[in-house]
Amino acid sequence: MTGRQLDDLRQVFPEVSVFDRVIAENGALLYRPQQQEVRMLAQPPAPEFSQALRRAGVEPIFMGRVVVATVQPNETAAAAVIRNLGLDLRVILNKGSVMILPSSIDKASGLAAALAELGIPSFEVVAAGDAENDQAMLDVCGYGVAVANATEDLKREADLVTRNPNGAGVRELIESMDQGDGGE
Repeated sequence: MTGRQLDDLRQVFPEVSVFDRVIAENGALLYRPQQQEVRMLAQPPAPEFSQALRRAGVEPIFMGRVVVATVQPNETAAAAVIRNLGLDLRVILNKGSVMILPSSIDKASGLAAALAELGIPSFEVVAAGDAENDQAMLDVCGYGVAVANATEDLKREADLVTRNPNGAGVRELIESMDQGDGGE
């Protein structure tokens, strides 16, 4: 599960085929690596949206298949464009990044789509995150973990906070689960 665009993810992690499903673009895309199939879970905004963002001075703009991304402090201008155009989009923050997605999309909705395909109930899922955009995902999982460098809000809501940040925190979680202590 990532906020990254799929092509970017495959560049930084070419071994993506080790997974049965990948949820990208903050829940907007479901990727089946073995079949190399992409399922868009929502429609992208019309091209006029990115044009309106540019006219409002929003730069840079990164276009995914569904997500439109920029950086802080562009969230205010992006929200104004959404409001002025009457679009059913919302702004989600991710530690300095700004993601604009259809209102029905977040990491929880993307996770639900993947779990439905795999036949796995959400209460059997352990998820780890570090930023605001991870909260919805952690809320629907059986066990939500915040890594040590996570936002304070995410840490407060998590079932566990790792001692280590970033990938080292995820590794800490996996090792504790391999040892059978459930991450505690």
